[in-house]
Amino acid sequence: MKKFERIEETASPDGTPLTLYRHDGAYYLHAAGVELMSTRRHHSEERLAGLVCQSLTETPEAQLLIGGLGFAFTLRAALTLLRPDASVLVVELLEAVIRWNRDPGLGLGAAALEDPRVTLLHDDVANVLASSPARFHGITLDVDNGTDALTSARNARLYHDQGIRTAAAALRAGGSLAYWSADADPRLAAALRRAGLDVEETVARAYAGGGARHYLYLARRR
Repeated sequence: MKKFERIEETASPDGTPLTLYRHDGAYYLHAAGVELMSTRRHHSEERLAGLVCQSLTETPEAQLLIGGLGFAFTLRAALTLLRPDASVLVVELLEAVIRWNRDPGLGLGAAALEDPRVTLLHDDVANVLASSPARFHGITLDVDNGTDALTSARNARLYHDQGIRTAAAALRAGGSLAYWSADADPRLAAALRRAGLDVEETVARAYAGGGARHYLYLARRR
């Protein structure tokens, strides 16, 4: 039986231990012992990109914000849908996640990050949203496990009323905003509606053919 190989251990800004593992050719990131992401289970991250980018395939100079780099599956899926003149701003809070993705030896996001449409920023996506009124045609937010933050407690503010209003204000007219959540989250859906947004909940499997259910919330201005 193949063992899990610990590649590196780091910590989030508030001290949550984060560990990158390799097992049988796949990578896993654990936060405080809980699996946060894996290169074997990424279908829902790709669906997240599709929800926002399907409506942008013919949009000239589309501006997309991806909050949370992860293992770059959302980024790669977005790049397949967007025009050559699009711009994708990826914002990642954790320096180690950026470093792992940039390492070509790990085979994670290095190729996607070299796409000329992509800009990678090491920052809190909340800062970018607050400083970007009416900037983006589309926004995806997958910075944690959902409302119940695992990697950093401050991520939770993105899923509450003020954070949602800030994200909505960063959208251009007709833009869309999508959230990834590990579990069904009626509180998030209600907060999106309080912000004046129409909301659609989509269930996406971890694998293309099955696996755990993840929940995607697509919100648009009324």
